[in-house]
Amino acid sequence: MKILRGTIFGGISYFLSGWFVYGILLMGFMSANMNQCAARTDGSMVWWAIILSNFSAALLLTLILKWFGAKGIQDGLKIGALFGFLFALIVSLSSWSMTTQYMNLGVLFVDILVSAVLFAVIGMIIVLTWGKEKAS
Repeated sequence: MKILRGTIFGGISYFLSGWFVYGILLMGFMSANMNQCAARTDGSMVWWAIILSNFSAALLLTLILKWFGAKGIQDGLKIGALFGFLFALIVSLSSWSMTTQYMNLGVLFVDILVSAVLFAVIGMIIVLTWGKEKAS
């Protein structure tokens, strides 16, 4: 049940926080510093793929939190931040090496840092949705 709850609440929080941070707070910065030639317009986004991506990341983070035995807010924050940092580092450096998506290294580092913070919060939310363990 922890895996299902973590995936659902983590996926929803990843979607909403990503929309808020990237779609509102950092929209101007990211648009100005990223190559827009391959970006889809708002009206042509593939929503099922965005949603599936968010829930897949939440499932992966939920599994990692469970495997590491995360019990409280601090565990969720630390493990989530580490996961987000490493996940974004892999994707961003791979994109930097093979595409012209990022226009400078500054935006790449901002993206990695923001991902670490987002996943820290998502990790905390996932652990909080697990609730207290019942004494045996």
